[in-house]
Amino acid sequence: MKTAEEKTCLGVVVGTRGFFNPELCVSDRKELLESLEALSIDYVIAPVEATPRGAVETIEHARIYARLFRENVERIDGILVLLPNFGDELGVVQTLDLAKLNVPVMVQASNDEVDKVDVFSRRDAFCGKISVCNNLYQYGIPFTDTTFHTCKVNSPEFVDDLKRFSAICRTVKGLSCARIGAIGARPAAFQTVRYSEKILQSYGITVIPVDLSEIFAAAEKYDDNAVKVREKYAEITAYGTIPSRIAEQQVLRQTKFSIAVNEWMESNECVASAIQCWSSIQENYGCASCLTMSMMGENGMPSACEVDVTGAVSMYALLLASGNPPGFLDWNNNYGEEENKCVNTHCSNFPKSFMGVTPEIADLDILGESLGRENCFGAVKGKVASGPMTYFRISTDDRKGRIRTYVGEGDFTDDPFDMDGGIAVCRVPELRRLLAYICQNGFEHHVAMVRGQVADIIEESIGKYLGWDILRNP
Repeated sequence: MKTAEEKTCLGVVVGTRGFFNPELCVSDRKELLESLEALSIDYVIAPVEATPRGAVETIEHARIYARLFRENVERIDGILVLLPNFGDELGVVQTLDLAKLNVPVMVQASNDEVDKVDVFSRRDAFCGKISVCNNLYQYGIPFTDTTFHTCKVNSPEFVDDLKRFSAICRTVKGLSCARIGAIGARPAAFQTVRYSEKILQSYGITVIPVDLSEIFAAAEKYDDNAVKVREKYAEITAYGTIPSRIAEQQVLRQTKFSIAVNEWMESNECVASAIQCWSSIQENYGCASCLTMSMMGENGMPSACEVDVTGAVSMYALLLASGNPPGFLDWNNNYGEEENKCVNTHCSNFPKSFMGVTPEIADLDILGESLGRENCFGAVKGKVASGPMTYFRISTDDRKGRIRTYVGEGDFTDDPFDMDGGIAVCRVPELRRLLAYICQNGFEHHVAMVRGQVADIIEESIGKYLGWDILRNP
């Protein structure tokens, strides 16, 4: 499975048409491979001598490339089609049709220069791209376009396109084989987070359940002075500010729970999790799960509250698209009379870098009052620092047998809000439209958010390649 840290690998097809200058293929191919290497993007391409000038034009060339791509099916995350000249529409589409990799495709076409349009220098890729895309449409092969219809291979705009396409490929591949840990049973009061495991499985997402009692049993076996316990304890105390009133034994309980969860996640090859964060863990083990979840998120394994499995998938999608640790929040409060502002909160399990500040690590506030604060250490508290953000949510529509989603961009703001827990004051354009859509279509009150603006990547990955229903707001 693909993680946010792994390199993307692209299969590269250079198209050509015989009566155009084929030397353009050689120079553009060289510039492209240099760009990919500079971006740390791996690639699979046949040796330049495998076909005339390393390009694809005939069915014979298509078979050579299709065979190469199939041999590297485990490596290739997407296909990049390069058109240094008009290109041969059949050569390109037959390569993709024969390879049958079912991965994202991007089509690039090179610029003509106004003073180089003689018979030996002209490219006509402007026109050829339309023909290639026409064939892709006929064959039912979805593809991603570049920012401009034509562009130079070494242009800043195309470099940005490559970065964006790499993130799309990573997101599609990661979601298509994700393994999500469901740790514990959902709280009985939260029917809102029910979901269809079968619908998720039909799209390649596997849910691995475990009873909380197994995690508790594993945690209780660790010796206080074991090396891994002391190392994790030190990691926890360095992660944030812990009030002096918190007893060492409370931190140790949290430490052992973290180790047990991490080891279970590793042994089951899970990339994200959803945890029964109340009230069994407080009543039967004696800590909160938030800090464990926060630290996993900081290390690239997002974790959602209240066993919200589709929420965990939403978080993982944002991680893949952005490379940044996502947070998991409630759409929680209005912000005075501000039409496009709201407050998003949780107790919380926000990763440290998502918050953008050093958090306080203490006990749960609301649950602490009823369950005993001595049983509730582990809440990660603080106000989320300002900056651009992307929000995203997936939900299984059991009545229609579909996955539905929404995505949009906004900002965390510096506006004050005097409430306990993890607090994010958000500016969300067209907020009323979004909330109406959430309510009318049965979405959960939870949402995943991440720093940075990656809604375009999510929209392209989810809607075009995975085929899930998506609303882009605004």
